[in-house]
Amino acid sequence: MSLDEKLDKIRSPKLQNQRETAVVLSAVEDTLKDQSHGATPTAYFAALLALLSQAIVPPDSIVNKELASSVVYLLDLVTSHVPAALLRSKFSQILTSLGPTLTSQEVEAPLLRASIGCLESLLLAQDSTAWALPQTQISPRRAIAGLLVFASDHRPKVRRRAQDAISHVLKNPPPSPSLDHPVADMCAEAALRTLSGSLDESSRKRKKSKDREQDQHQPGLIHALHLVTTVASASGGWPSKKIEPLCEALMGVSRSNNEYLAMAAFEVFEVMFNGMADQFSSSKLPRLMEAVTELKPSQNDSQLLPSWIAVISRGYDVSAQVSPEDTFHKLPILFGMVSEFLSSASHDVRVSASECLISFLVNCIPGKTISEPSMLDEKVLERLAQGAEDLLSVKYQAAWMEVFSVQSALFEALRWRAIPLARNIVNIIGELRASESFNGKKDADAVLGKAIQSMGPEAVLGTLPLNLSTSGTGKPGRAWLLPILRDNVINTSLAHFRSEFVPLSQVMYQRVIDHGDSEKTMEIKIFETIVQQTWALFPGYCNLPLDLDKAFDLGFAELLSNLLYSQPEIRADICRGLQTLVDSNREILAAGADKEEIYFRSRITKSMAQTNLDHLATFAGNLLAVLFNVYSQTLPQFRGFILQCINAYLSITKEKDVLDTFTRVTELLETALIEITPQPHNMKQQPKEIPSNQMPPTSHTLMDLIITLSIYLPLSSFPQLFDLTSRILPLTQDPQLQKKAYKLLPRLATSPSGFLALQTRNQDLQSLLLSSASTTSAPARRDRLLAIAATIEHLPPTDLHFIPALLSEVVIATKESNEKARTAAFDLLVLMARKMIQGGTIEQSRIPHMGPTALTAPASLEEFFTMISAGLVGSTPHMVSASITALTRVLYEFHPQLGQEVIEDLVSTLDLFLESNNREIVRSCLGFTKVAIVSLPLDLVRPRLKTLVPGLLGWSKEHKNRVRARVKHVLERAVRRFGAQEVERWCPEEGKKLISNIRKSRERKKRKRNAEGEGDGEHDDPGRRKKGRFESEYDEAVYGSEDDDDTNSSASSSDDDDDRARRGRARNGGGGGGKGTYIVEDPDEPLDLLDRSALGRISTSKPVSSSSSSLKRQSGKPHRPAAVNLDGKLVFGGGEEEGEKMLIDDPGEQEQEQEPGDGTLEGGIGAYVDAIRGRDA
Repeated sequence: MSLDEKLDKIRSPKLQNQRETAVVLSAVEDTLKDQSHGATPTAYFAALLALLSQAIVPPDSIVNKELASSVVYLLDLVTSHVPAALLRSKFSQILTSLGPTLTSQEVEAPLLRASIGCLESLLLAQDSTAWALPQTQISPRRAIAGLLVFASDHRPKVRRRAQDAISHVLKNPPPSPSLDHPVADMCAEAALRTLSGSLDESSRKRKKSKDREQDQHQPGLIHALHLVTTVASASGGWPSKKIEPLCEALMGVSRSNNEYLAMAAFEVFEVMFNGMADQFSSSKLPRLMEAVTELKPSQNDSQLLPSWIAVISRGYDVSAQVSPEDTFHKLPILFGMVSEFLSSASHDVRVSASECLISFLVNCIPGKTISEPSMLDEKVLERLAQGAEDLLSVKYQAAWMEVFSVQSALFEALRWRAIPLARNIVNIIGELRASESFNGKKDADAVLGKAIQSMGPEAVLGTLPLNLSTSGTGKPGRAWLLPILRDNVINTSLAHFRSEFVPLSQVMYQRVIDHGDSEKTMEIKIFETIVQQTWALFPGYCNLPLDLDKAFDLGFAELLSNLLYSQPEIRADICRGLQTLVDSNREILAAGADKEEIYFRSRITKSMAQTNLDHLATFAGNLLAVLFNVYSQTLPQFRGFILQCINAYLSITKEKDVLDTFTRVTELLETALIEITPQPHNMKQQPKEIPSNQMPPTSHTLMDLIITLSIYLPLSSFPQLFDLTSRILPLTQDPQLQKKAYKLLPRLATSPSGFLALQTRNQDLQSLLLSSASTTSAPARRDRLLAIAATIEHLPPTDLHFIPALLSEVVIATKESNEKARTAAFDLLVLMARKMIQGGTIEQSRIPHMGPTALTAPASLEEFFTMISAGLVGSTPHMVSASITALTRVLYEFHPQLGQEVIEDLVSTLDLFLESNNREIVRSCLGFTKVAIVSLPLDLVRPRLKTLVPGLLGWSKEHKNRVRARVKHVLERAVRRFGAQEVERWCPEEGKKLISNIRKSRERKKRKRNAEGEGDGEHDDPGRRKKGRFESEYDEAVYGSEDDDDTNSSASSSDDDDDRARRGRARNGGGGGGKGTYIVEDPDEPLDLLDRSALGRISTSKPVSSSSSSLKRQSGKPHRPAAVNLDGKLVFGGGEEEGEKMLIDDPGEQEQEQEPGDGTLEGGIGAYVDAIRGRDA
């Protein structure tokens, strides 16, 4: 911040204590103006020094405290902008003038902080000559001594200001060959003296008083630690000569029971290590580590050992960054030194030791020693492995859980170098794991998993063989290794799977085959499980194998193909493995890391990955043929993984082979289409549901394959593809096939060639979509809308006539009963509007059913609203309602971009529809009204309340289709935004009761929230609000109430009589003291309360209705309660809200697109809300 900006804040003070400073500044500036001096930092400095001599008279007299505070405060701002030479020349004068403020005991903190700031600027300007002057003279060293005193002051702000000043001075030493500041030793000695004195005083107090609270409150010691941290964080770090006594003092602090003191001591070490991580200060690190190592506590000191181990861990972490080779060569000695503490009786010590060893292994082993080790490096690694093996002896049995964590870190650090070094560790842990009495099997499994990842399964199984296929005695079987192998095999030899597990699988499967069709015994089930577990390893072996080009040959490919046909139970694992072969190598090619990092991580380079993909491409054609056949023989619910595998191999298949495959599949599909060509007597037949255990038609399977192939096709094949699509779209008797054809266009948009095809052949797609509008079946409507969206996304500005040509279909789709279709329609409306906003021309003569003389209109958002508004004069209520719903969605999205006149006309027009006699139209109008109230500007909606409120209240007595509840929700929003008085102003007399109820309900909720300490909902933090139950903001705006959590309670209290009745029941003890009692009713006979046997029907537990339970047993469906309105009255004739069950053919989205509701967006969401609120939710 510049000096002018700082002074501007003073010239216009906001606080009372700054006004005196503003007056002084104004006087100084007037003086400078009268004397024709410029407003430079030097001029301000000279004028303020003159004023300082009037306010403070050395050596110890402050004449005017107010003037002195203002002048010193301004000097603090100015001195940092004054030339250094001037400050050096005026050093003695300024220090003498500030002497009374620095030495007097009565000086207030603000004046003292400003004086410290002036002193800081003076010290920063001094050179080496000035710093060489002794402390006995008026010199910088004397000023530093004063700052060191203030750095332990009892006033927090003064102490903080002094510590910041010391830190800035030490971080900006004068030019000299030394790393440290000239007064670094002085500051360190003073800080260390303060720390030692505070520590001795604390020790004396602890001996005199055994009060634990006194031990927890030691401010002097904490202040001393902060001062030490300040000096240690300076440039150059802590002076080398003072490292040993500091470490000893910090270790003494760490013995304290005060956790804050221990943390402060660790913070000092952390600051020292961070300061020594740079190139200039790293020479001090070895001495610091030697000092810390020499302070090694006793092995029985459970209080100090964790702290000391943590310091050692952090120190050698920094050492590994500064000098990685030297630290690595010291690692065996350090490992052995810390390992001894694993035999401690203290659990905290053992945990600290294990974490330190893990830190050594993770941070102190350079990657180069693993990828390219020298002879010396191999010796060091061997010693490390031997030390880790020694940890598995009986001596460390109490710490075996911690030791297992160290072993896991060792395998991660050594990676493939662990193969010759850690075999004994694997053997010992394997024997422990096989013992029945061993309790740490989970931890042992984790270590063996790391060993498999690092050494590879071949090395681990060489030490711990499975022994599953051998029938000899004395060899324990290790089937428990199979799940561990499944989860950890990666980046290893694929040939090992062929030689080890393929024969094992064949042996076990042959035993199952030999058993025949007889009833399966436990032994046969075990054999089947082993076969499945064996092939579950295959995906791991396929994850970046090191010998893919040699192990994956023609014989292995044929074996996999035969297994895909013959053993469906392992088909998923084989397909995942084949897919992983491609995906893992593609990930290497797409990785952005450097070559060395990629090789260290996977031992595979990008060139090797490309070679692997080229090798797999030679088998892609035959594998795809097999996968296509297997796909056609698999039930739809088990096809997903096959399709993913096909997609992976299509990505590496040559273009010619893809085109040949597409040609063959197309020919087969055309043959299949001949069988389902539309016939006159079949046109009215309804499509039959395909059972889940029955294969779908061949045409469905082939269409799935074409959709998968489409994004890999060249541009030359797209005419044939679109021609095939045009033949499928009119097939109304096969909705699922039609649905798959519509899926093709969104799929094409995901590939570069498909993207280009959608642009170049956009007009053909327009014609195709327009011609197929009348033949679209209900299940295909959502996918048709997505296909239209993909086409409009690439629509040129000259073809915008396509939007009004399909607009009516999209508007009608907003009333679909299927939620996904409605969502797609709303998204498409927004996309159309954005396309219109981009501009262009609409040639209306090209729109179907428009004459050749139709005019051309420019594309705009207003024109799009005009197009939708044309549906308001539709011939059917359904069309009018859909148009209102579409206008509501587009208005919610784009109202900030619309002109006020357009919005006013729209609101006034739809205001008239509230007077309609059709409930469907009114329901849509309620949604529009709610969006208008919630989203539009206040000035625009407030004048419309005069007609909106009476129009809403006209439907407040309508109970059918929840109209009354929706009216109340809209009025709640109006009251929330405009206030109850404004709404009640335009309310007819018969409707004021409802407004009064809404107002009282809001007040009750507000009182309840205030009682709970949450405040009013209008002022709640948005981050604390409960997450809405709607997926989009639009649905929340249209269908959400003011407080969805309290909808039921507010609905049940529609008038004040209900509240009075509840209060009356509460006064009469109806609550039963908080303990519920129930009367068990007989469904066949009325309950006679005068009968003495009625007492036997009283129960404290809620009874289950026998009629409802029997009905549920008979029908298999839950009982639905009778519909009631807000007043609790029964409602009849509301059956259209009950939805139909959605039919699902298969997981591949082959469902009949039907959902609960009355065929409208509101009805669908209303049915969904009823479902999640019902008793069976």
